[in-house]
Amino acid sequence: MEKPGRLLTAMVTPFDREGKVDYDQAKRLALALLDSGSDGVVVVGTTGESPTLTNQEEIRLFAEVKQAVSGHGAVIAGTGSNNTTEALATTKAAEKIGVDACLLVAPYYNKPTQEGLYEYFKTIAQSTSLPCIPYNVPARTVANLAAETTIRLSKIDNIIGIKEASGNLEQISRIIRETDDDFLVWSGNDSDTLPILAIGGYGVVSVASHIVGNQLKAMIENYLIGKVSEAAKLHQHLLPLFQALFIVSNPIPIKCALNHLGFEVGKPRSPLTEPDEKTATIIRDTLKNYQIDLKIVPAAAKS
Repeated sequence: MEKPGRLLTAMVTPFDREGKVDYDQAKRLALALLDSGSDGVVVVGTTGESPTLTNQEEIRLFAEVKQAVSGHGAVIAGTGSNNTTEALATTKAAEKIGVDACLLVAPYYNKPTQEGLYEYFKTIAQSTSLPCIPYNVPARTVANLAAETTIRLSKIDNIIGIKEASGNLEQISRIIRETDDDFLVWSGNDSDTLPILAIGGYGVVSVASHIVGNQLKAMIENYLIGKVSEAAKLHQHLLPLFQALFIVSNPIPIKCALNHLGFEVGKPRSPLTEPDEKTATIIRDTLKNYQIDLKIVPAAAKS
């Protein structure tokens, strides 16, 4: 199966002033991200506020973004859920649309056992021909996808890799060591990207790549060609930005940053809120220290 790419952006979902999904702005954003270093976009992930989108909104976003991208980069659909039946239906709908892969978050809230997690991912993968990428983010889901379970899942043909946001380098090292070379590990945390590359990882599903995509790509490429010190310098330079973009719950900071820069994506949906002024000031002040790679689309140019 074709690899989706090393630098994938977990794309925000733009909303208009009434809080409705702004599909046109979502298409503009996807194209702008692909023009500023990203190999592909993840639509309707955590950063895309999947918990507050309706299924109809999700499926329309998959379709609109896929049509807009038109072969320019990969579109990975976030089709996971804590309801296996719902995840199956959404994955099948995404496959009909023609997305390039699906990202399957570990079920949240109901706290399954490792066997339950294995059966969930296996059931969805076996229902589709799409490449499937489990997403381990225990800070959000409570249940950690153990290394042993990921290694079992790697034996399923169309489970091509994992987005690992556990921050547990020992666990991630074991996954890399005990899976085949074609099983890919993407970092789920921007700040872990270089360390995960150093232990054999493949890339990152990034939030910061909304605004510094070319710089993140340069960090990855420098590491891959052996310019480790150059990659480390870029990592150190970008680290304060990584931290600022997670100062409160994602995607609150990245939406604040994009709106401040002039790429309007609206407010987060309730129960998320905009940052308070102290937090917003930290985000805005941090941005002053960085070159912005994203091409800003002025409001007047949208029509």
